[in-house]
Amino acid sequence: MASYCLTVTRLRLVLGSGARRFHVCSAFNAKAKVAMSRFEPNSTVNYGKMHENINIVRQRLGRPLTLSEKIVYGHLDDPVGQDIGRGSTYLRLRPDRVAMQDATAQMAMLQFISSGLPRVAVPSTIHCDHLIEAQIGGVEDLQRAKEVNEEVYNFLASAGAKYGVGFWKPGSGIIHQIILENYAYPGVMLIGTDSHTPNGGGLGSICIGVGGADAVDVMAGIPWELKCPNVIGVKLTGSLSGWTSPKDVILKVAGILTVKGGTGAIVEYHGPGVDSISCTGMATICNMGAEIGATTSVFPYNHRMKTYMEKTGRGEIAVLADQFKEDLVPDNGCEYDQVIEINLSELKPHINGPFTPDLAHPVSEIGATAKKSGWPLEVKVGLIGSCTNSSYEDMGRAASLAKQALDKGLKCKAQFTVTPGSEQIRATIERDGYSKILRDVGGVVLANACGPCIGQWDRKDVKKGEKNTIVTSYNRNFTARNDANPATHAFVTSPEIVTAMAIAGTLDFNPETDYLTAANGEKFMLGAPHRSTTLPLQRPSTRATDTYHAPPADGAALTVIVSPSSNRLQLLEPFDRWHGKDMEEMRVLIKVKGKCTTDHISAAGPWLKFRGHLDNISNNMLIGAVNIDNEAINKVKNLLTGEFAGVPDVARHYKANGVNWVVVGDDNYGEGSSREHAALEPRHLGGRAIIVKSFARIHETNLKKQGLLPLTFADPKDYDKIRPDDKISITGLKTFAPGKPVTAVIKHSNGSQESITLNHTFNTNQIEWFQAGSALNRMKELQ
Repeated sequence: MASYCLTVTRLRLVLGSGARRFHVCSAFNAKAKVAMSRFEPNSTVNYGKMHENINIVRQRLGRPLTLSEKIVYGHLDDPVGQDIGRGSTYLRLRPDRVAMQDATAQMAMLQFISSGLPRVAVPSTIHCDHLIEAQIGGVEDLQRAKEVNEEVYNFLASAGAKYGVGFWKPGSGIIHQIILENYAYPGVMLIGTDSHTPNGGGLGSICIGVGGADAVDVMAGIPWELKCPNVIGVKLTGSLSGWTSPKDVILKVAGILTVKGGTGAIVEYHGPGVDSISCTGMATICNMGAEIGATTSVFPYNHRMKTYMEKTGRGEIAVLADQFKEDLVPDNGCEYDQVIEINLSELKPHINGPFTPDLAHPVSEIGATAKKSGWPLEVKVGLIGSCTNSSYEDMGRAASLAKQALDKGLKCKAQFTVTPGSEQIRATIERDGYSKILRDVGGVVLANACGPCIGQWDRKDVKKGEKNTIVTSYNRNFTARNDANPATHAFVTSPEIVTAMAIAGTLDFNPETDYLTAANGEKFMLGAPHRSTTLPLQRPSTRATDTYHAPPADGAALTVIVSPSSNRLQLLEPFDRWHGKDMEEMRVLIKVKGKCTTDHISAAGPWLKFRGHLDNISNNMLIGAVNIDNEAINKVKNLLTGEFAGVPDVARHYKANGVNWVVVGDDNYGEGSSREHAALEPRHLGGRAIIVKSFARIHETNLKKQGLLPLTFADPKDYDKIRPDDKISITGLKTFAPGKPVTAVIKHSNGSQESITLNHTFNTNQIEWFQAGSALNRMKELQ
């Protein structure tokens, strides 16, 4: 049997009085047991309470509700008194659970330890998937990661045991696939410390990516704040067929909405076309919604989800979901803030990039576009997997193409890597022969981890600065993200298109029209990938490795040790409180030009090893951002010495000399990952405000949580007024209030000065975070 043969623990169903109208049978009374997660006995499936909340809110608003509204409002802390306004009010919510990946869990657990609380208040898990570097192959890379990261893994395991957090060991798989297999279910609200947490929307869940400080709020049992999202509807008609895949849906949507078009909104898919998409395919679409800035994405409950839950050991939840189906689909007549329509029967395979995930091209046109643009046509490496496309279905479709090539005597012309999404999937594709086919065609099967998708790739085939093309089934393709080479042109597409291009070895290969040459000289075309009817998680005959460690019932007597001499882990010191006055004459540390993602602010790759040590990881702060003053990266002028140095070096010098500083940025600042280190680092090194044209949602919240001031130009043209050698004062902080702008007084080096208006989105609670110095400080004040 598979890992599902672990000792089964049961969880309670709490139906509530509202369940009676559904005529729930006696087998599902308030004391009924359900094998949802085999791992946490205290988890609850509380459809009754959600149903009750939905009815309260629907009566208050007097209108039909979208699916996302039902699930979000169904988790309100106070459905009777909560002020609800799409895009304006802040909601206080009670999420059902928390999930953290190992890179972000370090800081989240360090913050939870600092809170002084004895145990988490909601079911929570840690997943070890980010710290495994791809070098040789799965077995070797996993063993090396366990040795290199032993200190961190021991910290996370021991902290989880002490504070009641489940621990998924390295090798278990990518957090989002594990959640889909074990914890997601229709109607659940889950927050995760990774921007691709929305993957769970493929199973009808509202799963939202957040920073570690938000996770601490939920683990502490404090109502979690979220700005009431707008709702973008995507109506799907027709059905998928041939070479078109679920990935093409979100690649098309990304081209329409761009990297910031979904900001502040939940993307809700609906329509008759939904039923042609598998559960893991819906997860792929929701996963990459992070690339359009969406709060999350979600699909309505349907038979695809029911079957997936049945095959992953959660059939009893599927039965209950059927009873509450009215709450798990949108109301008839509900209204969306924006509607996009896509006919799946007409949708063509897409490929997006390079350098940004919203630059969409039909595969049929990418060759001509590449030639015109001077992009390298040779595909050096094809990479399939990542949290976006590493399901059994994805692997099966890729293997069906690889088998066709092998039958004609061909192997991949490009290097080819394969990342299974979980240990369950690895065992299943091994059982069914897919792994062998993918290896025989030239592929290397990597560890069940994030790997090259997040820069954990020890790439050797090109030198840094060498212009080249790679094609991936990942989600992001920012400059230097995958291999630290800014000259790598990374394109994002479906696993089947990646496989076809890896076989052909060229970007201008269109498998719908182009021929390959067999070993015997015969011309042939690849047939459309096999759309397997086998479900992703039919249990393998060979037992998958047991990789979960449950926390003890009581961890109070356990100790979590962090060595004072460690260079990877560091206990946190509280940030200083606001001094009660305006911020006077702050220096501009850097005025950033153009795109500035969290990868630019706090790079991943080799820096991941310092995610638990705030001072050490702060040495990567903004080293990838472009300085508008000299068009250089990691080279800014120290205005105290007149010399140029790295951004973190100058920040440290300012801090040592009592000089506060600000960062000035462009549009969608902080796009990308949920990593709160991009907010912790500037706070640690003496930053006070980040002033930009607009923010990505998660990053703006992370900045607020750490006591910084995320501010936006009331007039975006005011960005041009600030010079790198200016001094900036933020005034109006003594009367800081929701909806009330503040003023920036800009003092130029020639003695002149001018004032501009800056907007903010702080509410009353968030202003208290700022005044206390951080949200964590405020939490401790209230204990």
